[in-house]
Amino acid sequence: MRPVLAQRVLSLAAAALLAAVIGIAVASRDDEVARARSVLPRPAVSSVTGWYTAQAGIRRRPLAGRVSGCDTLLRPKTLGVDHPVLPCGAKIFVAYGGKTVLTTVVDRGPTTPRPDFEVTPALAELLGLTGVQTIRWSFARAA
Repeated sequence: MRPVLAQRVLSLAAAALLAAVIGIAVASRDDEVARARSVLPRPAVSSVTGWYTAQAGIRRRPLAGRVSGCDTLLRPKTLGVDHPVLPCGAKIFVAYGGKTVLTTVVDRGPTTPRPDFEVTPALAELLGLTGVQTIRWSFARAA
């Protein structure tokens, strides 16, 4: 085999090997990203009592276009809860009526001693919650 031809064959083989390595690396990364997105956090259930119970009512204060105490722009379709102590942005599970929803603390409140939580009207509709009811809740923990 002539030296020029051998050099070309070697160059093509090196390029093919490099392309295969890059392809495997990209496919592996894409698989990890897809797997990470499909995993939801799990409830951080209390080891003593299971889920916590609390009273929850529907938020009556206006939502549309207002920025909350947590710097969240509230809209009529916002799914979230108001709580006076839990940190803004905390991910929590709320369970009521056989439904469990992963939601976020979006505002400070309620402004009265009872209920413990206020849920946005959109979240109340999703859960089927009316009036003031006993809910179960839990912090979400990392998967």
